Amino acid sequence: MHIGFVGTGTITEAMVTGIVGSELAVSEIKVSPRNREIAERLAERFAIVKIAADNQEVVATADVAFLAVRPQIAEAVIRELEFRKGQTVVSVIAATDRTKLMRWINEEVELTQAIPLPFVAERQGVTSIYPPSPRIASIFAALGTAVECETQEEYDLLAVASSLMGTYFGILDRATGWLAEKGISREKGRAYLAPLFLSLAQTAVRKDDKPLEALRREFSTAGGLNEQVFNDFDRDGGSAALMNALDNVLRRVKG
Repeated sequence: MHIGFVGTGTITEAMVTGIVGSELAVSEIKVSPRNREIAERLAERFAIVKIAADNQEVVATADVAFLAVRPQIAEAVIRELEFRKGQTVVSVIAATDRTKLMRWINEEVELTQAIPLPFVAERQGVTSIYPPSPRIASIFAALGTAVECETQEEYDLLAVASSLMGTYFGILDRATGWLAEKGISREKGRAYLAPLFLSLAQTAVRKDDKPLEALRREFSTAGGLNEQVFNDFDRDGGSAALMNALDNVLRRVKG
């Protein structure tokens, strides 16, 4: 299989790294020369990675062509390219309407949208795709886990959910900052909180048959400190602010 990447940013680097370390039968990965630094770094690290002369060469030689450019320049980049009828194309461009993508591509391709996260580099990522595609699902399954969405609505909602990553690290940062203000170094606070959050996430994955509300109660003794913090957070508008932020992202995703 020949894979090509139009756009050579952070997600492309993560995907290429994961693909090379996986068991996928890939004979060549061709990357865009747009970000020369990342392209050259990938070509130096991995023998099967080649730098294309331009984006058209990426598309022309790819069995599976990934579109991985920023939304702000996506239309200009894609409209310049010529695709083959029936070609497999995967867009990992955030918050970009499927109808627009097909209009820009201007060919009857098999288009799949996907939301890969940076963890695919370690083959630990969870990636949502739409529409369901056994071929594309097998690629992302090799990079962690693939979730095939049955509808555009499902896909859009998971795109919104993926926007929580910054908030996760933001909460971790605020908590370590609070500890630092009270006299514990940020390094020591992070050394404690990061593994704690990891253990909680692993529990949520391991006990996937138990509702998250039940896990919250299980980890919150009645009248205890965990219960107090969540109740204060909820009462002071934390939950409402989170729901509002997600609603705002959903409106943006839907254009």
